[in-house]
Amino acid sequence: PEKLYEYARGDNITLPCTFKPKNPLLKTSLVIISWSGEIQGVDLEYEGRVSLDVDVATGKADLKLYSITKADNKEFECRVQIPGDDEGTPSDTTRLVVLVAPSRPICKIQGKAEYGKNINLTCLSEEGSPTPSYSWKSQDVRNMPRVADPRTTDKGGVLSLYNISKDASGYYICTSANKIRSATCNITLSVMPPSMNIGSTAGIIGGVVAALIALIIVIYCCCCRKKKKKKEEEFTMGAREGEYKDDRAPEDSSVRRPTESADRYDDRSERNYDDRRSDYDDRRSDYDDRRSDYTDRRSDYDDRRSDYDDRRDYDDRREKHTDRNERYDDDRRNDDDRYDEPYEDREDDRPPVPINKPKDFRV
Repeated sequence: PEKLYEYARGDNITLPCTFKPKNPLLKTSLVIISWSGEIQGVDLEYEGRVSLDVDVATGKADLKLYSITKADNKEFECRVQIPGDDEGTPSDTTRLVVLVAPSRPICKIQGKAEYGKNINLTCLSEEGSPTPSYSWKSQDVRNMPRVADPRTTDKGGVLSLYNISKDASGYYICTSANKIRSATCNITLSVMPPSMNIGSTAGIIGGVVAALIALIIVIYCCCCRKKKKKKEEEFTMGAREGEYKDDRAPEDSSVRRPTESADRYDDRSERNYDDRRSDYDDRRSDYDDRRSDYTDRRSDYDDRRSDYDDRRDYDDRREKHTDRNERYDDDRRNDDDRYDEPYEDREDDRPPVPINKPKDFRV
């Protein structure tokens, strides 16, 4: 056979082996043909995947392998033994190379990407046969190709960068290739000053945000307390002395006082309704207290309404009294009429007084 055979993984292949005996072979001649690999003995992984194609008359002793794998990447030996024929070479070897495309490489950064530091960029494919070779290319932050720094070394997929600066920032591309195909990976390098470390920056930002949140909570609590105190003062039960004082006549004051109280209650409710809704979640207990106060005020309002109704009954009595006065005046007018008419009649019935009658000076 030839010294080297290359096939792709998964192919069905044939490794040829030919021999030529010293003397023509008879049908009854004994010929021993064997193939072996680097591992001596019987390998169970070849069970069902291997066979021999032998023709003694033509001197053919081929080995057939099916669905070859990366594990078949090894040397094979073909040996032919004919009793009584010791001339020539009884065996020969060949190597099978199973070609496997490189897997997508993995790119990593080893070290801190800070000014003045030394770092390594690594690139590695987990599989590939033959062993893939690696190469690096770089671009600046504007995606423009650039020449590698003379101090940079590239060996075995490891790109070493020394005393890096801001100019080292950019995009780095690694290519892993063998006879079949190639694969690439890329990595972004951002070189920063030591004080601009991402971890410390994130910690500072987190602390500032936490402090702002705490400050907002404190301010909100203070505002809520002030509002609560103000509401308690506004909704204190009972009217202040002189709050509903009115200089008008008692009749008007007694009639209008419940209405004015109700108007003031409605105005106060409308003015503070929105504030109570906005503070509802934080002061549910205060809201319950206000509801109880509201119930008490409603009961007081109902009492005042009942008093108002009583005073309306008083007005009815006044109207009745006025009616009685009018009837009394009518009666008095009737009495006057009765009194005046008989008196005038009696005066008409009396005889005339003589002209010469002496006057009575006692009157």
